[in-house]
Amino acid sequence: MPNYDLRCAVCHTEHNIRASMAEKGEKRIPCPDCGSFEMETVFKSPPAHIMGKSAPRAAGPHGCRECPHAG
Repeated sequence: MPNYDLRCAVCHTEHNIRASMAEKGEKRIPCPDCGSFEMETVFKSPPAHIMGKSAPRAAGPHGCRECPHAG
């Protein structure tokens, strides 16, 4: 069973709840705080990863980051 980030439409609290897809689809997940079944999905963006030439350069053999021989 997956975990869902859900927000209660009544008391506005957010919870991470483990439930089946059927329970979520049929709105059978009660709010742990107020008991309401009006739970809405909270969409969160994944963490960003820096890649490519814009990534910070690794330190060179003597610790500098500015020299052309650095990482």
